Amino acid sequence: MATGIVKKLVSERGFGFITADDAKDYFFHRSALTDQLNFDQLAGGERVEFDIEQDPKGVRAANVRPA
Repeated sequence: MATGIVKKLVSERGFGFITADDAKDYFFHRSALTDQLNFDQLAGGERVEFDIEQDPKGVRAANVRPA
């Protein structure tokens, strides 16, 4: 499990980026959020926990939830 801050949201496309505590940025899609977070209510700057997974396009955040 990793932790970080929601850095940027691209609301119209349904994705964003998290800057982890290790200073790496991770892509996430709105479908990666748990029921505890609502993509439409995110504003950026929220502290989150997430899992890191590999997909065909690279590394991404999964199971994103409040920290």
